[in-house]
Amino acid sequence: MNYLDLGGSGLRVSAVGLGCMRIASLTAAQLDRHVHGALELGVNFFDHADIYGKGACEESFGRLLASQPGLRQRMVLQSKCGIRPGVCYDLSKEYILEAAEASLRRLRTDHLDVLLLHRPDALMEPDEVAEAFRLLRAEGKALHFGVSNFSGPQLRLLQRAVGEPLRVNQLQFSLAHCGMVRQGVSANTLFDDGLDRDGGVLDECRLAGTTIQAWSPLQFGMFGGVFLDHPDWPELNEALARLAAQYGVSKAAIAAAWVLRHPAGMQVIAGTASPAHLAELCAGAQVRLTRPEWYELYRAAGNRQP
Repeated sequence: MNYLDLGGSGLRVSAVGLGCMRIASLTAAQLDRHVHGALELGVNFFDHADIYGKGACEESFGRLLASQPGLRQRMVLQSKCGIRPGVCYDLSKEYILEAAEASLRRLRTDHLDVLLLHRPDALMEPDEVAEAFRLLRAEGKALHFGVSNFSGPQLRLLQRAVGEPLRVNQLQFSLAHCGMVRQGVSANTLFDDGLDRDGGVLDECRLAGTTIQAWSPLQFGMFGGVFLDHPDWPELNEALARLAAQYGVSKAAIAAAWVLRHPAGMQVIAGTASPAHLAELCAGAQVRLTRPEWYELYRAAGNRQP
């Protein structure tokens, strides 16, 4: 496993982190095997959110931590807040503090290593967010902060108010969902691929030293599904299969390697409840694609290269 410094925080985290969105379906024994299997693979980063399973995912994970003293010290723990039930976004000071406390109770830990704001809130007051962050850090309840799904300008606006580095921006990114790369590749053209839809978030994150965490690294669209072996992606799957055979890994590993090859130093969030699938994605951290191979996959996914 390769490791990176998360947003310049000094936290040494695995290049592939385990997303815990689906763990509520696991029994206690299955979750134990999944978490310990991840640790054996070198995965030390575990990503949660208060809405995953309506809190059940954090509760399951918390029971595991409580049952095994010392386990918490082997991991970097992150959670997200800001989405109220009913799809209302709330990044008020009061709700951030309330949500963070609730996550700590469910996870049965005294602190989060990282707390993210899950979605941009149109009614967000940056100074309120900054005060919530200040209080959580002063009380030792959250050590580092970041965002998820924020655009470049939104990141800068909040950064100015907070006055300290935002360590993470968790963004959907994959071979079949790579608009933030496609926009740059097609810059200064009249192609639709060159349209700015996110305020140059990729370069904004790099300039700020913010680590991009790639969620849904095998998905196309937000709800389209997985592109692996999907009939709508024949050229991409053919290229993935050929490179997988060449490197002796799975197609999923090559897809993860494509994300990790980008010089932004992204982290892949593997939202899987399958130990075998997690192992496949982790194998991608050991593959360094060549530049021609990276662009071949980019084109095979239907992206235009001017």
